Amino acid sequence: MPRTVTFQSNPLTLVGRQLKTGIPARDFTAVSQDLKEVRLSDYKGKVRVVHSFPSLDTPVCDMQVKEFNSKAAGFSSDITVLGISKDLPFAQKRFCQANNIANEIILSDYRYSSFGINYGLLIKELNLLARAVIILDATGLVRYFRIVEELTHSLDYSLALEELKKVIATLQKETPVSEARCKPCEGQVASLPKEKIERLLASYRGWSLIEDKKLAKELKFRDFREAKYFLDLLSVIAEEQGHHPVFNLNYNRLKITLTTHASHGLTENDFIMAGIIDELIEGSI
Repeated sequence: MPRTVTFQSNPLTLVGRQLKTGIPARDFTAVSQDLKEVRLSDYKGKVRVVHSFPSLDTPVCDMQVKEFNSKAAGFSSDITVLGISKDLPFAQKRFCQANNIANEIILSDYRYSSFGINYGLLIKELNLLARAVIILDATGLVRYFRIVEELTHSLDYSLALEELKKVIATLQKETPVSEARCKPCEGQVASLPKEKIERLLASYRGWSLIEDKKLAKELKFRDFREAKYFLDLLSVIAEEQGHHPVFNLNYNRLKITLTTHASHGLTENDFIMAGIIDELIEGSI
């Protein structure tokens, strides 16, 4: 089930893949103030503090960016602070120049909503980001994640900084971790044997096997608009993964079919994608 936050006590729905501590951080694509695409993985190997907010045009968000900029001035070069919202890059650039924001990197999620979808922080009714802070250690694990339940309220900066100190204190030279992602298919790719397909499929609820070559799942929504909205969310994830399902949208029903064309059958990519789709379903429907 999707989470909710409130705006002046009125409930709003968060959609996307739900996040929790202890898992590898999900890569996302945002846009810099000079309109270049930036990925979370561009800053790998560093402790990353990622904070999101609805809009720089509100006093609480204004204060949030300034507060992190002030705190980041005392951080070492091993720590990167990323602020992200759906504000246009032009507005972000004006704000940063006017307020001397030089110790953190402010990015925009306006183009793809990639951050919002991958971190379950996209507000469905407003198409804005919820207020939250995420701390990733140098290996890429999510060590701290906190959503502010009421959009007009501020983050607990003291608590976030205490958690950051804990992450820094336990830093070790460990092997970097990364999320399970679909791998590019190059040349001839072998499909999975039937025995392994059946063994894997047992862990995927609601998916059916078609002709031993395809995975399929059908979802039912309230109406066409809701079905199309979910398809749009999923299309962002599919493009990032480089693994594209077949969609059949019939009013309020969406059928999703997975296969690997290069193998003329099923590969691990299809099961990785099925798992990601299930995460999106759980966080959005």
